[in-house]
Amino acid sequence: MAGIIVALVIGLPWLGAIVVWLARNKHPRLQHILAVLFSLLTAAASIALFMFASSEPVIQIPFGKAFGALTFVPDGLAVLLTAIAAVIGSLAVLFSVDYMHGEEQLGRYYFLVLFFIGAMIGLVLSGNLLFTFFFWEITALCSYGLISFYNDDPKAVAGGIKALIITQVGGVGLLVGTLIVFANLGSFQIADLLGKAATLPAAALSLIAFSFLIAAAAKSAQFPFHTWLPDAMEAPTPISALIHAATMVNAGIYLLARFYPAFKSVPGWAMSVLLVGLISALIAAVSALIATDLKRALAYSTVSQLGYMVYAIGAGGVFASQFHLLSHAVFKALLFLAAGSVIHSVGTRDMRRMGGLGRQMPFVRNVFIIGALALAGVPILNGFWSKELILEIGLEHSPLWAYGVMLFGAGLTAFYTFRMVWLVFFGKERDRLNVHRAGSAMRVALGVLAAGTFVTWLFFGGLNNLLVTTLPFHELEHESLLELVTTILSAPATWLALLVVGLGAGISWVRARGYRLFGGDWLNPLVESSFGFDSLNRFIVLGTYKAAEQFSRTQTGELNWNILGIISALLVVLVVLWLGA
Repeated sequence: MAGIIVALVIGLPWLGAIVVWLARNKHPRLQHILAVLFSLLTAAASIALFMFASSEPVIQIPFGKAFGALTFVPDGLAVLLTAIAAVIGSLAVLFSVDYMHGEEQLGRYYFLVLFFIGAMIGLVLSGNLLFTFFFWEITALCSYGLISFYNDDPKAVAGGIKALIITQVGGVGLLVGTLIVFANLGSFQIADLLGKAATLPAAALSLIAFSFLIAAAAKSAQFPFHTWLPDAMEAPTPISALIHAATMVNAGIYLLARFYPAFKSVPGWAMSVLLVGLISALIAAVSALIATDLKRALAYSTVSQLGYMVYAIGAGGVFASQFHLLSHAVFKALLFLAAGSVIHSVGTRDMRRMGGLGRQMPFVRNVFIIGALALAGVPILNGFWSKELILEIGLEHSPLWAYGVMLFGAGLTAFYTFRMVWLVFFGKERDRLNVHRAGSAMRVALGVLAAGTFVTWLFFGGLNNLLVTTLPFHELEHESLLELVTTILSAPATWLALLVVGLGAGISWVRARGYRLFGGDWLNPLVESSFGFDSLNRFIVLGTYKAAEQFSRTQTGELNWNILGIISALLVVLVVLWLGA
């Protein structure tokens, strides 16, 4: 039964992608209905999969000596990420019914969305590193197609290409690490790497560990590859909520959490992970302080919150990182979709033109505030419990100065969160904008996510037990919901964190009332250049362009010859791998 559900949870969205594509753009209503239907069925299958969680493969398909078996393992980590991708995906698709109403090329849009959902699920369920890489690349390709969906907009096309190239740096890192694993173990199975990591030569294990760290940093928009995500905000807002807040950017976090037992003993690896997360969280939080584009501010926030998860893994808090990943997926999808509702209504992303919209959009205002409170870490919403758990882990297992930086980051988060809420929904009306109410599909999706911010933390005990029992290599400790509540509420560090959050929100409120206290203009050039790291990312992108120009000389311009060359090269690679060369 477990194998059937795994096949359904991957196959349903892919089947749906084909069916919606075949429905043709002449029938948009049918396309909307089919997309929603297949996404909801996928979400239902993903929830059913929790009942069949196991550390053993439930599907094994032999692919010869070179590739090994394609295995799917529905352990706790995989099932959690599967549910997040499927459920958030179904809500993003539902939201799209209103958001994409009247848009052309719906078939292409829904094909890419559904195909992405299936690929993301395959990525986390795969027990074979080579096929993990295969799914990893599909998510990158779908992301590119969706970022540049409005292909008549140069910014969208540039953002899509930048995201594709930068995330491909991660793809190269993952592939290099995967091939080194195979060279040393003769297997692509993830379980073999986790179980036999100690038998690998130290140099090989170090190379694998840091290759995977590069892969994770590029995929999850972490330092120094953090610049692609804000530029990806040219995508339709449901895509920003699904791919660039709740799913694809989680793939890097998943990779680090999955292989933590194998790499934790590698000299310098854990500290490198911690520093990547810390720097990402701080740089992105500072950038969000002065952002004027609503979606860009949320993108910076996403990079920052992902930084908290990476920091937690570096400090040894694998479960804390996954608990915050769940919380973040819910409240950030809520914030992005609520922002999308605002943008869809008023026709601009510039917060300087907004103001006072709360009176005209009370429902959207209320759900946005709920998401904002969860992001800031206000009790009793899910973001409070998961962020406090990360800070507790950091206080116990990371240097005190690192904990101090992350605590300061919590204050910055409260500051920019309050600023967003105030600029959009409160204060004076700054521009005459035509406002209309959110559609019913939008309201349903937003309502479900808003409810989720109140209840997902209650799954702590069950989620903890699931990961403890199905992740034998991670050696996680049992902890109940009551123990979490008792620990968090009785810890002095919690009240210190709440004080910092209160100070951040308070300073933001004072500035909103017209008292500047301190200037922020000096930050503008730093943020515009991503603190100097945008030049590194531009170097990678331009280098890729130049290399492509050189390779373009090999193109004959004859389609038949090009196809023959592609197929011939593919056959050569397959034969070499099949022979085990």
